[in-house]
Amino acid sequence: MAAAAARLAWGGAAAAARLRRRFRHIMRSPHIIKKQPLHHFVQRPLFLLPTTLCTTVRNMFIQTQDTPNPNSLKFVPGKPVLETRTMDFPTPASAFRSPLARQLFRIEGVKSVFFGPDFITVTKESEELDWNLLKPDIYATIMDFFASGLPLVTEETSSGEAGSEEDDEVVAMIKELLDTRIRPTVQEDGGDVIFKGFEDGIVQLKLQGSCTSCPSSIITLKNGIQNMLQFYIPEVEGVEQVMDDESEEKEANSP
Repeated sequence: MAAAAARLAWGGAAAAARLRRRFRHIMRSPHIIKKQPLHHFVQRPLFLLPTTLCTTVRNMFIQTQDTPNPNSLKFVPGKPVLETRTMDFPTPASAFRSPLARQLFRIEGVKSVFFGPDFITVTKESEELDWNLLKPDIYATIMDFFASGLPLVTEETSSGEAGSEEDDEVVAMIKELLDTRIRPTVQEDGGDVIFKGFEDGIVQLKLQGSCTSCPSSIITLKNGIQNMLQFYIPEVEGVEQVMDDESEEKEANSP
């Protein structure tokens, strides 16, 4: 029995020695095994998330643009806001139909808010307020809102400007000229102009956004809008600005 055990032990040792020699031969041969970096042997994930899914709205890039009104600034979030229309919020009370407008009014120093097709105009209370102090809160509010997924407007309201079958030819021409030639230019400056009526040759218009309290709004109204309307529509004798109750109250309380 002892002899048999010795033979088995010797045979096992000899087999182990042969395996070690064979392994060393394989490892020394460059044609049999190609050395691979260690990370090649790490188990790969089943799939990779696309980078677009990893980019949150929090990282959205918001641009700012100056307007003719030094107290108004355009914030361009790089995505549609109201797409084809505009909404004006001259006072905090008027912001009941928009969660974003309500949040912006909570920032100290914000006087009014205006939504355009692809921009948001914020007007501050006075020139003494520094935009560098207001902009961080405005940026954060806009980014947080778009990240929340809430609707921009919760209650639709009519601006009363849409064309009607009851409009006569002159009014229809005025509205078409406003929509195609005048409003796009005014919106580039962070505002808008709304048709309110036509009576005795006078076109009644309401200015919104940055145009509301702009020092050059009267010049824009008379030298720009009035001249263009009179050039194309001889029936137009003049243009005047009208205000709703909220705008009149805000102007009366402004310093």
